[in-house]
Amino acid sequence: MPGRSSSNSGSTGFISFSGIESALSSLKNFQNCINTGMDTASSVALDLVETQTEVSSEYSMDKAMVEFVMMDRELNHYVKAVQSMINHVKEERPENIPDLKLLVEMKFLALQNKNSDADFQNNEKFVQFKQQLKELKKQSGRPTEDGGRSECGKIKDKEASRAGNERDGLQAEREAEGTEGVDEDMIVTQSQTNFICPITQLEMKKPVKNKVCGHIYEEEAIVRMIESKHRRKKKACCPKIGCSHTDVRMSDLVQEEVLRRAIESHHKKRHRESE
Repeated sequence: MPGRSSSNSGSTGFISFSGIESALSSLKNFQNCINTGMDTASSVALDLVETQTEVSSEYSMDKAMVEFVMMDRELNHYVKAVQSMINHVKEERPENIPDLKLLVEMKFLALQNKNSDADFQNNEKFVQFKQQLKELKKQSGRPTEDGGRSECGKIKDKEASRAGNERDGLQAEREAEGTEGVDEDMIVTQSQTNFICPITQLEMKKPVKNKVCGHIYEEEAIVRMIESKHRRKKKACCPKIGCSHTDVRMSDLVQEEVLRRAIESHHKKRHRESE
């Protein structure tokens, strides 16, 4: 409970929120742990798809990502609720000390009641994870999930049917999606033109995608280009010929994990063939 300085036990007088604000700052740092967890689960899930590991293991990572998003949402709501309480007391300066815990609980519940499946689409890491998983499954000829379903609904349905025959379930999903196996060699061959960075004109080692226009570059090259432009107080245009995006920013760049894996896979295959 925050301290106060007042001769009247019922008066708010002066309430110091420094302790609460310090605790909030520490709580926000926990989001870094959630982000790290999401990065790890995403990487493991892609590894499982790439190595053709059983679907149940991949599903565990998918479920973990959903839980991370829900945890992140709940944490954000709690931080907002506490901050809202602090702002309310500071602005209103009520004559008597209000029930601060009740104020936080009411605001938190109000925020939680607004939860929806759209929240998953607003989580950048989750959206990126689903896109990369879908792309990698397509490359390996694996079926993809129905994009029209809610994430929580997918998890519940998977849990309900998990006791059934997994192979039959996978075949049913494949038929429903109309997904056919794609020859991996053909995909790699078609994708080789995407291995070249538009800046260096060399094969990429650490590709990043521009979230705005969708073009891909070598990370070191695009970062160097942006920094060079910014030092001269200029905006960095997308280096891809024909692209109209004229303000590429660091915050627009995300790791292109699927392409990186495709390049590595291509290298390994080429090395095996040369032996």
